[in-house]
Amino acid sequence: MQKRIQKEIGNNCLKRIIVAFLAVIMMTTMLHPQMVQAATGTENGIFIKSKNDEAPVFEAGKKKNWNFVITNNSGNVLNNVTITPDLGDKNEDWPFKIEKQSYQKSLGTLKVGQQQEVSFEFIQRDDIPTKSYKLKFTISADGQEETAKWFYMNTTAKPVQKDTQDNKDNKDTDEGKDTGKGNGAGSVSDTSYQTPDAGGYSNGEAAYSGGAGGSTDGGAASGNGSVPRVIVTGFTTDPAEVRAGSNFKLTIHLKNTSKMKVSNMLFNLSAPTEGSDEQTTSPAFLPSSGASSIYLDSIAPNGTADISIELNAKADLLQKPYSMELSMKYEDPNATQVEGSSSISIPVKQDARFEISDFEISPQSVAVGEEANVMCSLYNLGRIKLYNVKATFEGKNIKKSEVFIGNIESGATGSIDAMLEGKKISNGPAKVTMTLSYEDESGNISTTTKDLNLEVTEKVDDDEAAASDMPEETQKSFPVIPLVIAAVVIAVVAAVVILKKRKKKQLAEIEEEELLDELERSSEDEHQ
Repeated sequence: MQKRIQKEIGNNCLKRIIVAFLAVIMMTTMLHPQMVQAATGTENGIFIKSKNDEAPVFEAGKKKNWNFVITNNSGNVLNNVTITPDLGDKNEDWPFKIEKQSYQKSLGTLKVGQQQEVSFEFIQRDDIPTKSYKLKFTISADGQEETAKWFYMNTTAKPVQKDTQDNKDNKDTDEGKDTGKGNGAGSVSDTSYQTPDAGGYSNGEAAYSGGAGGSTDGGAASGNGSVPRVIVTGFTTDPAEVRAGSNFKLTIHLKNTSKMKVSNMLFNLSAPTEGSDEQTTSPAFLPSSGASSIYLDSIAPNGTADISIELNAKADLLQKPYSMELSMKYEDPNATQVEGSSSISIPVKQDARFEISDFEISPQSVAVGEEANVMCSLYNLGRIKLYNVKATFEGKNIKKSEVFIGNIESGATGSIDAMLEGKKISNGPAKVTMTLSYEDESGNISTTTKDLNLEVTEKVDDDEAAASDMPEETQKSFPVIPLVIAAVVIAVVAAVVILKKRKKKQLAEIEEEELLDELERSSEDEHQ
């Protein structure tokens, strides 16, 4: 009996605990609904998660895709859905090589409940240690506020090879300035992170580490057991922005980090091949004159030098960074040949090209307070996307009007449809200016203008309009009535004349018959 009572008491306590726990959950949900939203992962009606709910693991120097699944849980159709990774303000905030100016992905339109998978391709930088990173991705759509969501990923550091005695000597002579980590010939440490530089565009430091004697690259140790190292400390372009189809001067900054002189230096630049078919395939950059090889006599110990070359950017290049490989051959004081390579990333800009069709204006003249419809088309003829396109109509005689068109892809058409309201009476057709503004991938705003003519007249009340119409109607009908009356009079006169003539004729005939009758009677009387 005692055991039964104890069991019932335990069950009652368990029930009370469960009820209290459920009550706490309900109160938390009521007081903090945003916690429920965060738990479901819904941001502005868009649900985004890393595929398979995993934190991906990247390895140094290796390319890998990071896949996400986006679901529209907003209950409405969402247009112009985009997802953009935040590269951060500092190099250490972003563990991947930056090969593009923008990694934004456009998903277009998502129907209610529709799921779509999006993939980002990243390459982990060689200088990143093994750790966990928290990266931000921004989601946006028309009519929705931008929302940031954080995801975790893990990095794997580059394996450290066992140092040889030569590498130790090199490290001592270089005073810790070299970033190369390999012990073989041609080992290169290169970051594609780029920072603006005075007079041009400069990349991050790229270091070449020569290997010990007998290496496959032909690099060999000098007589004192060390290998000279030449690194690329940066580069500039003139002009600062390289535009497709134009010439530019590339200047590469070099430094000899060793304590020995290097000489008889030969550099060769090679660009990636670009083109959609055999007829248009060619290197992205070609020398505007001469060859792609550059010779330099020597660089003193711990000294610096610059090499320059005039290049031409291919006209049909897309707007993105392009990597160029720089191979180096030089000799140490013992005439031992050393080889190495490095790479630089040159961003290319494409000019926006578009056309605006003729305006369609209906009506051509409006009264004060009335509206006219103005329509035209915008054709994107360039190779870049136009972002946040907006048309603004301004004039002395109309109220200011703005129309937002949105993003226009390369080769696409945008429609501009505006209603312009008359504000002030104009003296004949008055000028109205349409200012078209758009942004590039970096958010830089550009504008262009086009003019149209619209006449604004005085507003007329309905009563005045009716009164002014009455004399006009009377004047229009005035010539008609006299003509009708004249025609009737003429017809009546003609009828009277005709009737009189007929009556006169009839009387003459009657008189003639009577006269004949009398003659006949008189003749009969004479005979009798």
